[in-house]
Amino acid sequence: MPDAWREVPPTAGLPLRWRDFLPARTGAIETGLAALLRLPPVQIECSGTAALIVALSTLKQDSARRSVVIPAYTCPLVALAVLHCGLKPVLCDLRPDHFDMSPQALEIICNDDTLAVIPTHLGGRLADVASVNKIAQRVGANVIEDAAQSLGASMNGQAAGLLGDIGFYSLAVGKGLTLYEGGVLVTRDAVLRERLRASSTEIVPYRLSWEIRRLWQLAGYTALYRPSGLRLAYGAPLRRALRKGKLIEAVGDDFSADIPLHRVGGWRRSIGARALARLPSFLAMLSTQAAARKKRLAAIPGVAVMDDPEGARGTWPYLMVLMPSARSRDAALTHLWPAGLGVSRLFIHALPDYPYLAAQLGQADVPHARNFAARMLTVSNSPWLREADFLRIHAVLMQHT
Repeated sequence: MPDAWREVPPTAGLPLRWRDFLPARTGAIETGLAALLRLPPVQIECSGTAALIVALSTLKQDSARRSVVIPAYTCPLVALAVLHCGLKPVLCDLRPDHFDMSPQALEIICNDDTLAVIPTHLGGRLADVASVNKIAQRVGANVIEDAAQSLGASMNGQAAGLLGDIGFYSLAVGKGLTLYEGGVLVTRDAVLRERLRASSTEIVPYRLSWEIRRLWQLAGYTALYRPSGLRLAYGAPLRRALRKGKLIEAVGDDFSADIPLHRVGGWRRSIGARALARLPSFLAMLSTQAAARKKRLAAIPGVAVMDDPEGARGTWPYLMVLMPSARSRDAALTHLWPAGLGVSRLFIHALPDYPYLAAQLGQADVPHARNFAARMLTVSNSPWLREADFLRIHAVLMQHT
């Protein structure tokens, strides 16, 4: 296929097949996920954000605490979910040159008003949840583990998502297994699990129009999630946004405070259950590819590639590359971002720098989060990123370090 017709996705999502839509006697997706990942019973929601809303709403019921600590660099939907629940987001700065929350900063801002702390695994790389647990326990706060981008990852044999009190995953496009939009909620605590189910029953309605919409979108994903289809569905809108200088729109960070809540229908669940059987081999293939390519990127002078801590086994939808400076990152992206090679940015800003969050979050002293946002780019780990494509990316990064 000529390069002009190809587009590599920025993340490695599991492709669906049309036969996934056919009726079949597959087990429930909840059962399949629990068995595959060695999880306790799981709960399906319409998005990772919806799962977080259910978790926060549940914890809020029996507590007068109203503050929720979140990383200053994370998906803006996390802050919007906290605000949706009538709670106060409190931003925690990062460790230098990392996406993890700084333990020193976290110690200072956690107090007797802290309802929950949300450590976040990014790009399949695992956060230091153990340190967060210790700090949260000292002030009586809960830990909600944001494993939205880490379905299938583990730490010392324990699934990511089970390292805190509550965990959630995303089943959105590009996050491995997908229902187009979907979320998974999990906890080891049987009593808390029943409370989460009761909260979901109370606040999440059935909306047929949303389910029909998601089914059409899932069909579109099945048809177009391939290099030729992505040129139209993803590449053309991306380059249009880049030409206009609309970077938030280019990465899809233009979120609304109106977060949809609705139940996931049986047909979409069965599609996900059929695709789930292919997930382990897909993740294994991505891990093998990433192992070679991350070493080659990390060997570039001045470049760091986010990797797993000891004992962790992450997933690899893309590689997070930290460039030496904002100038070098932007110079590389000028060549790579519009080129159809799957190079992108994860989140455009640290949270307080999004115009639609500024009024709610106010001024924040988070220099490490801002520095990380200014220097980081992502390189797709899609199987459609050919060796020749990777060599082009490698050469550009070499040139601009």
